[in-house]
Amino acid sequence: MFDSKTFLANLPHLPGVYRMFNAAGEVIYVGKARDLKKRVTSYFQKTDHIPRTRLMVSQIANIETTVTRSEAEALLLENNLIKSLAPRFNILFRDDKSYPFIVLTGHRFPRLGYYRGVQHKGNQYFGPFPNAGAVKESIQLLQKVFRLRTCEDSVFSNRSRPCLLHQIQRCTAPCVGLIDPESYRADVHHAALFMQGKDQQVISAISEKMQLAAEQLHYEEAALYRDQIGALRRVQEKQYVSSSSGADADIVACYEQQGMVCVNLVMVRGGRHLGDKSFFPSNAGQYDTAAALEAFLEQHYLSQPVPRQILVSEALDGEALETLLSEQARHKVQISWRVTGERRVWVEMALTNARLAVAQRLSQQANQEARLAALQQALDLTDALQRIECFDISHTMGEATVASCVVFDQGDMRNGEYRRYNISGITPGDDFAAMRDALQRRYSKIAAGEGKMPDLILIDGGKGQLGIAVEVLADLGLNDVALVGVAKGEARKPGLEQLIFPDRDKPLQLPKDSPALHLIQQIRDEAHRFAISGHRAKRGKARTHSSLEDIGGIGAKRRQRLLARFGGLKGVVAANVDELTQVEGISRALAEKIYEELH
Repeated sequence: MFDSKTFLANLPHLPGVYRMFNAAGEVIYVGKARDLKKRVTSYFQKTDHIPRTRLMVSQIANIETTVTRSEAEALLLENNLIKSLAPRFNILFRDDKSYPFIVLTGHRFPRLGYYRGVQHKGNQYFGPFPNAGAVKESIQLLQKVFRLRTCEDSVFSNRSRPCLLHQIQRCTAPCVGLIDPESYRADVHHAALFMQGKDQQVISAISEKMQLAAEQLHYEEAALYRDQIGALRRVQEKQYVSSSSGADADIVACYEQQGMVCVNLVMVRGGRHLGDKSFFPSNAGQYDTAAALEAFLEQHYLSQPVPRQILVSEALDGEALETLLSEQARHKVQISWRVTGERRVWVEMALTNARLAVAQRLSQQANQEARLAALQQALDLTDALQRIECFDISHTMGEATVASCVVFDQGDMRNGEYRRYNISGITPGDDFAAMRDALQRRYSKIAAGEGKMPDLILIDGGKGQLGIAVEVLADLGLNDVALVGVAKGEARKPGLEQLIFPDRDKPLQLPKDSPALHLIQQIRDEAHRFAISGHRAKRGKARTHSSLEDIGGIGAKRRQRLLARFGGLKGVVAANVDELTQVEGISRALAEKIYEELH
């Protein structure tokens, strides 16, 4: 039992971070405090905790604390520990990859493109955007209005005539000199102003050009400017959250229903609504929306660009977070709750998005539960069906064989638990041997206690593959799991699949409209997609790999000299030792080694 009185007596009244451990030595919760003694003491003195907190306190076997110089520093340490330790009682938001931006490069004729990663000097970056789709949609818009190039430099420098984009009026073809550098720079400048929300400046500048062209009787040129202005005005009507504001802001709203929590993030840059994204945290059950919102702000913004304004749907104490984010962003960051006017409309919009996302997720969850129940009934399983694993094999005439294992659990596909197995040492094209290898590698670890056993294993294949699965599991002593083979029907048409069982002679064919069949198809198709993507990557790597790379002592320069001297790998293979020694940097001993390796 944890001696809380002795521990609490020695705690200081200082800011810091505390880590709670269970009897197994696992960190079950990480928290921060402005006053460690007051905060940690509250867990053991209060009696009105929610059930989740009472359960957590009952499991505490030890607590460790770290004193920090400020509450802001404690917040930063807490965030790092939560992401690295993923405690089971903390609200966890998946650490997403970096958000995408639009880039205007610093070339003589700048390129408009999609960018994700470290930002470099000389380029202009606009964003971030909530997803890749929003970036691509914006790039298409800018192409239509400003006709900037999007091609890579290798393509741009080798064009001899305009490409298709010029023909459909999406590019002014600077690659072949159809626009002078000064005019192109003006288009780039207008595009940058537009992305910054300074659209009125852009419209005014283009209007002046249109007027000048008309006065000089260049009516076709004036018509192009007129169309640009019209396109910009249509964009204003469609994309601006508020035409009277050019603000940069993130709007974060949290909504909970039936134990499901959703945080919706809306991004507004230059008064333009760039899109939104919904987040569903783990371990959020029984926490209130304010706690989930605070967890999101801490975990999200300490690793992402921060706008000057963050509008939230719940009241929270964000003073320490404001201080830390302002230091990180090197500009004042304000977290606001009580907002009015157009900003209140933005918050309501984000809250509506969160509400709709929760409703959709609950509907999907209910649908999946109905499918699981139907599948359990169709397969005549007595135990509850929750976790399903499915295996598939992919290769091209025996080349680059890859096996996949996908996992369906708790009503959804669990991408983080997927596994691929590169198969080698078998007869090319032997699907039975490949399936045996994958199953042995997967379930030998589970038999040793390193994983979680599924309730059902699906094998994409017929009786042969299913028989292999039965043998492997029997050898490992795993005889309690249900096994089903999914054989493709006549003409491989969806809906005609046959389910094959180890202990039945006759296969089962479910109706085309069966929810159980739809769930099987979903999992089987995902296993096939995962296997074939891995196979293609492995095959592509093998076909671009030179056998010279496997020879010790042959680096990039020597490899290049060999290929240049003999006109390719075939020439190197055909060369004898004396011919190989004639290449610069190839000694007699190395030439003999190369010859032996290649033969």
